[in-house]
Amino acid sequence: MGSGAADGDPPLIGAVRAGDTALVRSLLLEDEGSGMLDSAFCLAVGTYSGAIAQLLLDHGADPNRCEPETLLPLREAVDSGSPALVEALLDGRIRNTYSRSELLDVRDLARHWHDRGVEAELRRLTGSPGALARTRVQDDEYYSVDEYVLGGRTVRDGHAAILTRLEELLGIRTSFEELMTRAMNHDSDHAAWGSATILLAGRRDRGVWAAAAALRTHPEPSHRLFGAEVLRLTHLLDDSDEDAFAGPALDLFTDWSTEEEDLTVLTEVLVALGEHAVPRADAALLAYACHSDAGVRRAVAQGLTSWSEPPGFPGDVREALLVLMTDVDAVVRRSACLTVAGGRDRDVVFADAMAALLDDADRRVRLVAVYGLALHDDERCVEGARRLPPAPPGTSYEHELDAVWRYERRCGGR
Repeated sequence: MGSGAADGDPPLIGAVRAGDTALVRSLLLEDEGSGMLDSAFCLAVGTYSGAIAQLLLDHGADPNRCEPETLLPLREAVDSGSPALVEALLDGRIRNTYSRSELLDVRDLARHWHDRGVEAELRRLTGSPGALARTRVQDDEYYSVDEYVLGGRTVRDGHAAILTRLEELLGIRTSFEELMTRAMNHDSDHAAWGSATILLAGRRDRGVWAAAAALRTHPEPSHRLFGAEVLRLTHLLDDSDEDAFAGPALDLFTDWSTEEEDLTVLTEVLVALGEHAVPRADAALLAYACHSDAGVRRAVAQGLTSWSEPPGFPGDVREALLVLMTDVDAVVRRSACLTVAGGRDRDVVFADAMAALLDDADRRVRLVAVYGLALHDDERCVEGARRLPPAPPGTSYEHELDAVWRYERRCGGR
């Protein structure tokens, strides 16, 4: 939604004006333009670049520094259909500038767009009978939306997610059924789905748990997936001391993994099991280590844990990881290597397995192997880092290489 960079712009301003999220992220990580974060934020919201505005907030931009006449009205952000843009304007530092009546008004606006549908509302507003252009775009770091263009007007279809966020902010408790209905109108990568599952999970409510668990037997895979994600996130987001959902989640997902036939749902169930660092979860995961689907194997590779005493991987987990590190799928190899890198098992067999990946055809696999060797205090990380091919243009800062620098500081005198 941004416009092209103007000649003479400072790099950060130019990147924001061009709508180049990757370049903005790179400049921020390099601490370029730290003195113009606030003006860059004002420009980002003014050009409807919600994801960039969020990045700038994360790096310290202060929305209070925007002149009132330059800050995009919240109503216009809701009209745009971008949840990321609305979220940027609901930042805690300026949230109290909106009255409750204004929030209720934009809530009603979001509901209007949601109920009417973007295409129907666009045709009403523009009066255009022409062809509608529709593309999937990334709205923030995690979720995407569909973007519609008609009659010279561009609108994203994130109004369901915006509506959910505004209801939460207003203290309106939307029912499980309503939130699920909003999610079911989209796929699981859409912001409407993400906002619904996160909100429900954050309630840590027994009634929500029961409603989500009941979906396990639903005939439609999309409903089972929604239930599985709400249950997984309920446990994952439970930061209370009692962790009341840990036991029920482990029991439910262990049983569920033996009967689920849909690959997408099964993968979600296995990811949930991987969030339990106990032998029982490992055993359930190992049953799928040789599955034909790469996504399933990825869930296994990232979910296995080292837990035995002395610290290390049990024999069957060790064997599975060594096989997964040679998988035909690059993401599986990378996931298994990352699990080994972060594990507490320092057996030389794992260091040798990571060293074998230093010549992998996939650069990101090689990067993780370098990272793992550095964590394992293996000198081969230095040569591996030196031999890495150049990062593709637009690649974010690779923090994995910091581990090599720390290794050299730690072990260079040996």
